Amino acid sequence: MQRGATEAAELIFVFLLIAVVGFAALARKIRLPYPIVLVLAGLAVGFVPGTPRIALDPDVIFYVVLPPLVYAAAWQTSWREFSYNLVSVISLAIGLVGLTVAGVALGAPFILPGFDWRTGFVLGAVVSTTDAIAATTIVRRMGLPRRVADVLEGESLVNDATGLLALELGVSLILFGSRPDPTHVLLRFGQLLAGGLAVGMLVAWVVQWVEQRIDDAPIEVAISLLVPYIAYLLAEGVRASGVLAVVAAGLFLSRKSSQFFSPAVRIQAYSVWNALTFVLNGLVFLVIGLQLRSVLAGVRGAGAVLAAGVAFSALVIALRLALVFPGARLSYFIRSRILHQRESVPPARQLVVVGWAGLRGVIALAAAMSLPHTLPDGRPFPQRDLIVFLTYCVILATLVFQGLTLAPLIRALGLAEPSGPAFEEQEARRIALQAALSHLEKTRPPDRPDLAPIYDDLALHYRRRLAGLTGKPTGDEGQSVDPEHHERFRALSRELARTERNAALALRDQGRIDDDVLRQIEHELDLTEARLQDERKE
Repeated sequence: MQRGATEAAELIFVFLLIAVVGFAALARKIRLPYPIVLVLAGLAVGFVPGTPRIALDPDVIFYVVLPPLVYAAAWQTSWREFSYNLVSVISLAIGLVGLTVAGVALGAPFILPGFDWRTGFVLGAVVSTTDAIAATTIVRRMGLPRRVADVLEGESLVNDATGLLALELGVSLILFGSRPDPTHVLLRFGQLLAGGLAVGMLVAWVVQWVEQRIDDAPIEVAISLLVPYIAYLLAEGVRASGVLAVVAAGLFLSRKSSQFFSPAVRIQAYSVWNALTFVLNGLVFLVIGLQLRSVLAGVRGAGAVLAAGVAFSALVIALRLALVFPGARLSYFIRSRILHQRESVPPARQLVVVGWAGLRGVIALAAAMSLPHTLPDGRPFPQRDLIVFLTYCVILATLVFQGLTLAPLIRALGLAEPSGPAFEEQEARRIALQAALSHLEKTRPPDRPDLAPIYDDLALHYRRRLAGLTGKPTGDEGQSVDPEHHERFRALSRELARTERNAALALRDQGRIDDDVLRQIEHELDLTEARLQDERKE
């Protein structure tokens, strides 16, 4: 029996992987975000006769899938933009979550029969937080203005603590009938926030200390895979926010990775993580679609509950659209008057996009399914099945409907950023090339005329690259390099690549470029150094 169950699980897993690859390829061909295509595919496949019923286990989502995906999202986040927009991020991650919970708690009894303010509070907590997985995989592909995308991604990474606290309070209201004590709420929120950040930074510091003392790609890649799980489990163990711990570790280690990852390790680590996040994301969104049959099995009266699902989804979307405007004005006041940032109030069309981009995902569904089935006295948890169904409706409404209409809305509002030269990246490349040329001239040995062709050839190569950026001709003629000096040529090339990297790192640390630009330049330099290293082995 056990062998048969194992074989069935293996077949289901292979089926899911094949479906992820196939539908992701289809999404690329029809130019739609693959998460949306996978959700729709899951919806369709779930009702095919003979398709196995795949139950979503909340523990698998929270403890297996969520940590690495949040870690990858945090790793790709630019610290400069995140810290600069922190006030706006907090206004959404705390203020908007709290107001959404309150709005649902007050509005649910009027549109959902059988709900009171307490069950509405639980429902609001479940659907209040935007999904980090959905935000990263969809928002980045929509051509949003950079400022809007940065705020949305930051919100999805931070709002877990607020949503978790609200859900914890809502469940305690129903289970024990306890009313929230403001002092307890503040202390609990502080524990979630401070504990999560402290655990994440502690794990990151230990990992950095270990990484600086080893240079072995398989071991370092394995450590990078362990980091999110260690941070998450330790934080959950002290009743802090596991997601915030993972975010803190990811932001810190991403910023420090240039100091402890060698080029070869960085190339391998990015390859492994790109494949892992694609597979996990694909499975998550496909499983969301496959859950509809199971969700419908728990409710009765399909027509009535479907109407309730549509009405409730409209309420959640309307609440976010209405609340982003006062939140933006408050953020602007703090940023301009207190922090003295040169910021203007975001235009209404940008705020409409922020409101429309409140995508929910598998985390909301897992939170709903994690609700207890019974009360302490043995009675069923009130409206649990309906809460799960309504959460699913909100996910479909935001992830599919809003996700599909987001790009047309951006274009209609004139917010699509035209593709053009990345001036920040061009300036970083120019400075890095000039630093390499300066280093080359400083290290040219005056008493070794036999090495002159090597230095001249490298100088010509860098001047040509610089001319490609500035549009100014070099006026130089190429010179051949004596084969016996080829090793010296490679060594100098590696040294100049490191000089370029250091110049780019200095620009990042000065805040003149963001982490995305650094990663792009660093990746190209890693490939150059890896090629030179391979040539040396040959």
